[in-house]
Amino acid sequence: MSVFGDIISTNKPVLIVFYAGWHYLAKDATDSIQQVADSLGDAVRVIKIDIDKNKELTQKLKINGIPTYMIFHKGELVWRIEALQPSANLINAIKSFIES
Repeated sequence: MSVFGDIISTNKPVLIVFYAGWHYLAKDATDSIQQVADSLGDAVRVIKIDIDKNKELTQKLKINGIPTYMIFHKGELVWRIEALQPSANLINAIKSFIES
């Protein structure tokens, strides 16, 4: 968890998607966050986490459905949703946390 704490403790928003490679929505979930990264560039940090490779973290964060998207800002969880999201929804959710 200390590595995870380091990842989310930044001044820029961090978008994380929890997914599973075997899940039928895995490609769509990772494509949507790639579009966010391409659109917002260095203003946001984008990370994907495979639940099968990170079981302890998945349990601690109570990931019940995949994909699950989370936005952390300054180390705090500020937004979460458990459902496939189009990149436009994710971009809109992140924009309010990007410091000008």
